[in-house]
Amino acid sequence: MLIKKPADIKSSAITSKELFLSRRGFLVQAAIAGAAVAGLAAPDFLLPSEVHAGEKLAKVQKSKLSIDEKQTPLKDITTYNNFYEFGTDKYSPAQYAKSLMPRPWTVAVEGEINKPKRYDIDELMKLAPLEERIYRMRCVEGWSMVIPWIGFPLNALIKRAEPTGKAKFVEFTTLLDPKQMPEQRSRMILDWPYIEGLRIDEANHPLAILGVGLYGETLPNQNGAPIRIVVPWKYGFKSIKSIVKIRFVEQQPMTTWMKAGPTEYGFYSNVNPEVDHPRWSQATERRIGEFLKRKTLPFNGYGDQVASLYSGMDLRKYF
Repeated sequence: MLIKKPADIKSSAITSKELFLSRRGFLVQAAIAGAAVAGLAAPDFLLPSEVHAGEKLAKVQKSKLSIDEKQTPLKDITTYNNFYEFGTDKYSPAQYAKSLMPRPWTVAVEGEINKPKRYDIDELMKLAPLEERIYRMRCVEGWSMVIPWIGFPLNALIKRAEPTGKAKFVEFTTLLDPKQMPEQRSRMILDWPYIEGLRIDEANHPLAILGVGLYGETLPNQNGAPIRIVVPWKYGFKSIKSIVKIRFVEQQPMTTWMKAGPTEYGFYSNVNPEVDHPRWSQATERRIGEFLKRKTLPFNGYGDQVASLYSGMDLRKYF
């Protein structure tokens, strides 16, 4: 999810001062980055030791909507990801997200609905049975994973909220707390808080879920604890993490990456191998753990389920 070119970001905003001054730390990061470029997992001794989320989630059902592909190992999922509130290096979130406190946590549901409410996270997790959804995840940067998420359909919350006829879009907002999310102290990278959105028919689609865990456990901080969106047919940055507000609105929301780079990151951001990013091709991807690249599938392989949502739309214009 790169927006800024290297020259646009000061080194202090990318790497902590301590790491920047540490020759050993620099070499470690270089070795990790080399492994990532090759699409391979970094050696264990280079990775943060804590990769497990913690609590097991009970009574999780298997979903028929899961794919049958080799799953990305837990260590890779939890140590290689983007969460810019904790740093722009992909290994930073695993190191610095320990400051996030996922309990207590509430999510405000408001806007053009009949039943606004502020939910405690534990109450929210009981709105529908939890399911394991094994989904592909395709990052806009050209790498991908297969992740066994735990969550429940977003449409269960939407039904409970009872949207009015004015609700055309759903806007999601991440926690804004620089004490817990240290990179929010600077607006050099993004304009905080992180905001994303979906058209209401997209949000109601059965594939869109509220994710609360992975690999059978509650979400690790670095992967968006305690609750996030997962929309597998879109680039990964659309699946907003650590949500504190869900708002139903009449107008299309201005999302964070649209605001930062409107010619590079559109509102829809559907995975589309025929529409390149202005600075790189989207035709192929490198699955983490594999050496060779593979072809990227339209809608990330979920076209049969979601293509009808965009019938008649010019997907080059509405990218």
